[in-house]
Amino acid sequence: MDATEPISLALVGTLTPADVPRLCAELSLKLRDTPRAPGDAGPPGDIGPPWGDAAPEVVHDVICDVTRLDRANLAAVDALARLRLTALRHGRRLRLVGAGRELRLLLDLVGLAEVAEAQPFEPSGDPP
Repeated sequence: MDATEPISLALVGTLTPADVPRLCAELSLKLRDTPRAPGDAGPPGDIGPPWGDAAPEVVHDVICDVTRLDRANLAAVDALARLRLTALRHGRRLRLVGAGRELRLLLDLVGLAEVAEAQPFEPSGDPP
């Protein structure tokens, strides 16, 4: 993988609580061998990148595409919160792409509007 390409993950269908550990493990595997900038924190106990201080240019974001989520439910919120923590443990940020109104409202409702840099819900005048 090119170090300048963002790492991406797509959430598809209807998530259940059983999907969350699998998604976090998948993201951890993608991030494990991805180059980090010299100042980036790695996972706990990490001894640093194999290339030492001469790290290549690195993209710091994980792009999480939620466009194809069937339902914005609490399992999706849990998944996004845990994926964010997984990304942070690897010195990355999680950026949400394609979040619909319902998902943004749920994130805001449970106090996680900052998860994946989601924008707080702003009523449009249309009833929910």
